[in-house]
Amino acid sequence: MTSLDTHEAASPAAAPAEERIERLKAAAGRIRGYALHMGEVQGQGYIGQALGVADVLAVVYADQLRHRAKDPHWEDRDRFLLSIGHYAIALYAALAEAGTIPVDELDTYGSDDSRLPMSGMASYTPGMEISGGSLGHGLTVATGMALGLRHLGNPARVFNLLSDGELDEGSTWEAAMACAHHGLDNVTAIVDVNALQADGPTAGVLRTEPVLDKWEAFGWKAIRVDGNDIPALVAAFDELREHRGSPSVLICDTRIGYGVPLLMEREKAHFMRVEEHEWQITRAQLQEGLSR
Repeated sequence: MTSLDTHEAASPAAAPAEERIERLKAAAGRIRGYALHMGEVQGQGYIGQALGVADVLAVVYADQLRHRAKDPHWEDRDRFLLSIGHYAIALYAALAEAGTIPVDELDTYGSDDSRLPMSGMASYTPGMEISGGSLGHGLTVATGMALGLRHLGNPARVFNLLSDGELDEGSTWEAAMACAHHGLDNVTAIVDVNALQADGPTAGVLRTEPVLDKWEAFGWKAIRVDGNDIPALVAAFDELREHRGSPSVLICDTRIGYGVPLLMEREKAHFMRVEEHEWQITRAQLQEGLSR
């Protein structure tokens, strides 16, 4: 397993378009492989979300985010805030791919004294900007960070990955309103719309659609794409990075368990328990998909 080069400055146009897309697809495949490995360590976890959002994280970390793999506190880094703490398995996979976390450390996922707890903790994990868990705080922190960076004249951007379930939280919309009011065009929110949350289908718990219209009504530049389509993600992120005057949001429709049919078919997919004999099947299915 190999990791991506360190990115001290994002340079999306540095490679030919086809080469760029193939590189990102390969990165997404490795992120999925790392996530499956961590899931197998515990036999359970938020594996479906990690597989679903792998393409998004590959594009962010390998193509858009300014960061130094070995210096996660670099002052001029772009900030990536994971407010959905249970997606930590996905972020650990991305951080391993980026070179911030040693790949062999993924073996400790969810274990006692590990730097990789099941729910993300900034005090434990290099590259983890905030502790997540209770939803609705990521965008509020992003707003404050973005204001502070602007005050300091720091050109860093702030990304916040949140979920469609997190749109149930009123604090998310308060932050959205404040972000737009202050014209924080250094903020990009990323909403993972996988249509499922802990209590069931998102539409049945609390209907959030029309998601794009709501963000636009709050004064945000909004784009909606298939979150498992890397060319579409690249085009959308490229457009948003050039946008000025208001915050931006990329709404990503993803599929839980994407890339592993066995897990995509699970009825109870928010927190998955996978039997010992099924791991070989998941690995084979992922490898088959990557070889196409």
